[in-house]
Amino acid sequence: MSTQPQPTDSASASATAPPRAADPPRSLAEALRSRSDGELAGLLRARPDLLGPVPGDLTQLATRAGTRASVVRALERLDRFAQQVAEVLAVAPDPASYEEVRALLAGDDGDAAVEEALPRALATLHEQALVWGPDDRLRLVRTARELLAPAPQHPSPTGLGPTVAEATAGMSPTRVQDIVAAAGLPTTHDPVSAVASLTALFTDRARMSALLDEAPAESVEVLSRLVWGPPYGQVTADPARHLRWLLDRGLLLPTAPGTVVLPREAALHLRAGRAHRTPEPTPPPVVAAREHRPQVVDATAAGQAYTALATVEELLKDWDEGGPAVLRAGGLSVRDLKRTAVALDAAEPLAAFWVELAYAAGLLASDGEADERYAATPAYDDWQELPAPRRWSVLATAWLAATRTAGLVGGRDGKDRTLSALGPHLDRSAAPEVRHRVLALLAGLPEGAAPDPDALGARLRWERPPAGRGRPSREGPANPADPAESAAPQDLRARIARWTLDEAELLGITGRGALATHGRALLPQDPGAAQQESPAEREVGAARAARLLAPLLPEPLDHVLLQADLTAVAPGPLERPLGDALAVLADIESKGGATVYRFTPGSVRRALDAGQSASDLHAFLAAHSRTPVPQPLAYLIDDVARRHGHLRIGAAAAYVRCDDEALLNEILADKRAQGLRLRRLAPTVLAAQADPGTLLEGLRAMGFAPAAESAEGDVLITRAHAYRTPPRSAPEPVPDGPPLPGPTLVDAAVRAIRAGDLASTAPRKEAPATADGRLPRTTAAETLATMQAAVLTGEAVWIGYVNAEGTASQRVIAPVRVEGGFVTAYDHTADEVRTYPLHRVTGVAELAE
Repeated sequence: MSTQPQPTDSASASATAPPRAADPPRSLAEALRSRSDGELAGLLRARPDLLGPVPGDLTQLATRAGTRASVVRALERLDRFAQQVAEVLAVAPDPASYEEVRALLAGDDGDAAVEEALPRALATLHEQALVWGPDDRLRLVRTARELLAPAPQHPSPTGLGPTVAEATAGMSPTRVQDIVAAAGLPTTHDPVSAVASLTALFTDRARMSALLDEAPAESVEVLSRLVWGPPYGQVTADPARHLRWLLDRGLLLPTAPGTVVLPREAALHLRAGRAHRTPEPTPPPVVAAREHRPQVVDATAAGQAYTALATVEELLKDWDEGGPAVLRAGGLSVRDLKRTAVALDAAEPLAAFWVELAYAAGLLASDGEADERYAATPAYDDWQELPAPRRWSVLATAWLAATRTAGLVGGRDGKDRTLSALGPHLDRSAAPEVRHRVLALLAGLPEGAAPDPDALGARLRWERPPAGRGRPSREGPANPADPAESAAPQDLRARIARWTLDEAELLGITGRGALATHGRALLPQDPGAAQQESPAEREVGAARAARLLAPLLPEPLDHVLLQADLTAVAPGPLERPLGDALAVLADIESKGGATVYRFTPGSVRRALDAGQSASDLHAFLAAHSRTPVPQPLAYLIDDVARRHGHLRIGAAAAYVRCDDEALLNEILADKRAQGLRLRRLAPTVLAAQADPGTLLEGLRAMGFAPAAESAEGDVLITRAHAYRTPPRSAPEPVPDGPPLPGPTLVDAAVRAIRAGDLASTAPRKEAPATADGRLPRTTAAETLATMQAAVLTGEAVWIGYVNAEGTASQRVIAPVRVEGGFVTAYDHTADEVRTYPLHRVTGVAELAE
């Protein structure tokens, strides 16, 4: 009696000719072999991990597509309904028909939404090689079935248990016959037919309903608790009467001492035929929580964009002479983050976001010196020269592509260490994908509409369901440096989505929660191609966003409004030279829509120290004020200038020089000068044991206005020294798995796989085969004779070949020339002419006609 060969995921008989078109495929490899080049290209794009390295033929591709790591990765990236279809196939008969799958999803009552969405979900599973076979013989790849099928160690996501046949596999024949008899069925001559009879009872709706009508109420209550899972329960050695009733009729079957399970067929009857309690065939809609006029949204977002630019500039200006030190483990200390937050007048999480944003844009880095510190990079100077809209687009595109996640700062890693700003372990490869998807969903709403965050979260969970109970997940964290990431990967995605809404508002991509026009321009034209954007395409989008933002930003002003209370009001952003000069001459008192500067003796002295004279300051204020220079401000400048430099401090250790002996006497008599340990060297010179810097600060604290001088007696002009790191590139994003292949790579891979498959499946003349069916080895003389004959006849031959690295392969070649121990031939596998050393050819055979 002949037996039908069992189907496999990889081709067990790949050396034979492909099946006829009318025959269903017997393996995943045969199913792939029947696909078009376009369909194979779609598979490689959907599952790029299959390309590392390029498979030699379709058999290798099928084998790789069935490995656990690849299958888990593919299942994780399915939407909720496609996952539910895969879960149904794991509990359906193997193979299953389309109607059986539809019935398990829609139930006895049917579901129009399920029936409409099912073809799309099955097409997705077919495209990704997770399901193969025609509609009347659908098969889930073996690895996916093992991952999703019910087992005591990992229950099925459907909550179903094993079938009657699986649960009774180790049961004695006598016990099986007793169950059949108790269920009111005639006994049989063997346990196989008895199990089949019991299965037929549980799958017959009418007979099963009649059986349950006889059940005690307590028994029905037990079944209702197990019906939606988990299907396992505990019983004692002497079960209660209502439990005994269920055990006697096979409605509960023992799986281990003290453990029983509800058979799958019985559970499906109680569920009205549905494998899932709530099928989710359609994505939940993203609804609008609030609606605003688009003009208001754009104006609000533009205002926040300007604030973002000002904040980044203020941060790096604060670190202009060298920022905080780098921790030994990398990153910014908690104390330095607090100082930065105070300087920016922001909360610490916001300060961490601005620091990380500047780092992601390449404007900030460590200097790499022995006493390593953070500072601005040379790219910051180039960035400052750009127009404001272009500066904003640099920040926005860097944020979109960055895998570093500022929201994690202050949390704990897997080793209970604090995650610090600019430190390691902040990269999360899912961040760019989540950010793009959140903004794409916002773009799908009407202009000016802000989404409901809960609805947005529900949509994201449907598109990428969490790896929850019973669902497979990859072993180990996606980021090996952070074991904590594997603890709650979906919780992380949900948090990234929430952070995206907040950060987009801070950056001015959204305004009042709605996507602004310039924020919409940052997204690719095709929402599904966000991860495949080239740098040139991203640059085009950034330039488009900058053009849309430009009219919304205020024009820089060339004037301020001086007031009698020694303040100046800048009613908008100032031109850079004016803003820099005013920042030296006055202190910023408040920021907002208008910036208030206050003039103090210390700030005026700072300008004099920078080389300005009193007349220079008067002329500067008169030229840039729309109001007359107030008399108190003019008096302040003249008074500080009159006293400035009257005392001169130089380096001996340090000395004080002054032509006014009475002033030096006043200093010596002042008790506050005792810490400087001054002594008179001459009537007009005092010496100190402190260094010049300490002496300067001490005398200024006493109310004097000394000036530092050089060895030649000239006044030293002190200007802020802009410290820069060596050239640094922006941090590279950490990819989420293998990179997406481009069209050129995909086309080349498809050609190579087709050519390799042609070589491995080409029909050959009968020859003595080895024990494992491979090409037999031939002697050097036989190899040479066969090659020379092929050159004369122009026929192709099949060879076994071992390259210089020792890798063996099988190839189909058409020899052109044989000489000097080499054969030159057209290689059908590589689709090019190659030369092979004959001593590396392990065997050769002629192809069939």
